[in-house]
Amino acid sequence: MLSTIFQYTFLQRALVVGIFLSIAAALVGVPLILRKKSILSDGLSHLAFGAVAVAMFVQLSPTIISMIIAAIAALLILKKSKNGDKNTETQIAILSISALAIGMIFLSINRGTTIDPNSYLFGSILTLTQSDVVISLIISIVTTILFIVFYKQIFATSFDPEFADAVGIKTSFYDAILAIICSLIVVIGMKLCGSLLIGALIIFPCMSAMQIAKSFKGVIISASLLAILAFMAGFVASCLLSIPTGASIAVSELIIYLISRLVAKI
Repeated sequence: MLSTIFQYTFLQRALVVGIFLSIAAALVGVPLILRKKSILSDGLSHLAFGAVAVAMFVQLSPTIISMIIAAIAALLILKKSKNGDKNTETQIAILSISALAIGMIFLSINRGTTIDPNSYLFGSILTLTQSDVVISLIISIVTTILFIVFYKQIFATSFDPEFADAVGIKTSFYDAILAIICSLIVVIGMKLCGSLLIGALIIFPCMSAMQIAKSFKGVIISASLLAILAFMAGFVASCLLSIPTGASIAVSELIIYLISRLVAKI
């Protein structure tokens, strides 16, 4: 049955994109969660949805426009947060709601498109293209290389950014890189899981890994492996049971998280 499923080109694309994005999302998610900035992924996903809708309305490339807008927004949000703005989370919430509402309005009045808003809200593997495969591969490779080459710097900025600044580590530089990568993951992952569920790829694997791993390196490795496991389980279940891919992956992430909590207690 599974061999028959993977004969289809669109399923092969979804499989490749999902695996690569799962690895990148898990890696980026670790410092975001440790810095208590996981809400950034939700804010960017809703903003990207709004950007996609507006881009389609004015007949521009939805992927490119949403990537640019999401990256700029991520950098601005991190800058405000670093400057000590206590209302950052509130502003992200306002941005998320506004972008989602604006996106729905633009999609509803754009009579020239046949795109179903649900495909961006909840994901649709049919919307994935060959360029998405290439982009997800590049994102995964770049993210992995960054974590290998700059492991000590990312470790320091994740746990104690003030100390990292004091010893000469340019935390703003590494924050900017992670923010840009996060925005790219959100834009591509939105096609796979949807803007409402893409946060599952970033948050759940890291939270699960933190239950069973005792070191930063252990969390990074565990999160990557659990992310792939959860994606594969959700993807296969989606194909076999004919249920939404994004929701299936998110539920798989949830189940693995609950199991990891149980294992940690035992």
